[in-house]
Amino acid sequence: MSASLGLYRLQQVDRQIDHVRTQLDNIQRTLENDSELRDALNQLETARADHHRAYHALKNAESEVQAQKIKIEHAESSLYGGKVQNPKELQDLQKDIISLKKHFGTLEERELEAMIQAEEAEGNLQTSKIKLELIQVRLGSEHKKLLDDQSVLGIKLEQLAEEREASLAPIDVSLIQVYESLRQQKRGVAITEVSDNACASCGATITNSLQQNARSQKQLAHCPSCGRILFAN
Repeated sequence: MSASLGLYRLQQVDRQIDHVRTQLDNIQRTLENDSELRDALNQLETARADHHRAYHALKNAESEVQAQKIKIEHAESSLYGGKVQNPKELQDLQKDIISLKKHFGTLEERELEAMIQAEEAEGNLQTSKIKLELIQVRLGSEHKKLLDDQSVLGIKLEQLAEEREASLAPIDVSLIQVYESLRQQKRGVAITEVSDNACASCGATITNSLQQNARSQKQLAHCPSCGRILFAN
């Protein structure tokens, strides 16, 4: 067996491991950082805060209207109850009632506005709740699939780790060190095939003598252009 063959087989396993790890990382990011779900949660919190403010404003407006109504009733009771006889005081009471009723009208308008805003806030709150529930239902099924995939990939990663250990056994430690160093430098591709007398990675021409060296059982041959280890059948 050539020195490069064992490393070539090791690289095939390592590339599968890299692919599985990338899939697992993507799944984990999706599960942890779902922007759609976060946005829906933020919208619901905003709708709840708006609803609370609108409801509080409506209650205040209703209280003010009720308080003003009581003031008018007391003033009218004094005016028509017969207790006040002084013409000047009666005249002042009439003026007060007119003023109270005018302000009462203003307060009723504010109450109506507050009621409309409260209804809108209630509608927005319910819409936000429904939106979140729909997203949670949909993501629930999507996340279940992701979790299932995560479990399957986890098992596959364990199997590949065992396969890698078996692939390492017959390879000289010094060759593994060269391989690992090149893997870091060459984005995971330390070994390249010779195809049609050329390097499959960079396209550089590989001479016959270099191809023969690539079949050596003891030494490694490197592409003169990209520096990767050459593997030739």
